[in-house]
Amino acid sequence: MRILVVSDVHGNWPALEVVAAVPHDAVVCLGDIVGYGPEPGACLRWLRASGAHIVQGNHDRALAEDVPARCRPDFEWLAAATSGIARDQLGHEEIAFLGGLPRRRTLALDGKRVVLLHATPADPLYGYLGPDPERWREAAAGVEADLLLVGHTHLPFHLELGGLQVLNPGSLGQPKDGDSRAAYAVLENGVPRLERASYPVERTVERLEASGVDPAATKALAGLLRTGRVGGG
Repeated sequence: MRILVVSDVHGNWPALEVVAAVPHDAVVCLGDIVGYGPEPGACLRWLRASGAHIVQGNHDRALAEDVPARCRPDFEWLAAATSGIARDQLGHEEIAFLGGLPRRRTLALDGKRVVLLHATPADPLYGYLGPDPERWREAAAGVEADLLLVGHTHLPFHLELGGLQVLNPGSLGQPKDGDSRAAYAVLENGVPRLERASYPVERTVERLEASGVDPAATKALAGLLRTGRVGGG
């Protein structure tokens, strides 16, 4: 069995469209379908049609409950500048769907007990924890699973902590690790692996430019999309 694992899609349909073409039997999405990107509607509709197992991200909650996304300070203005895109593209039922998503799910996938959440066990929406084995050992101490799947940081990593593996697929729609390719993961026959896929970045930039978003925000986001680095471009 091959399971596609994506996170932090952020309305980047050209990226998701490429990754969606990877052969798979099931899909897991670790949140943040909306925010920043120009086509959250297409992304959400594909994920729902695919029967994806989805947990809520902080941007999903922000849209559904009309609250701040509580992202890092230098991204707050970008989240605010692009928030209207999802409101224009999603209907009331779709926004309610995002609001009703669970913040944690436990599934049996490919013979493994798998826990899904967006950020950290203690703070599933907002906790920020990168690829630090010792901090994750402490953070995941109470997690009873073979595999813990997380997102939020936009940084891909795979940690083996005794009987528990922690996997962050990175961001499909807005990588921040210096590699502009879409990041995702595959769980195949119970074995996780990190993957990257090239996609037409300029198509995303063009659609962002056509969205009517503040040109300063568009320029900042375009630089990040093209370089995979904060402040890039």
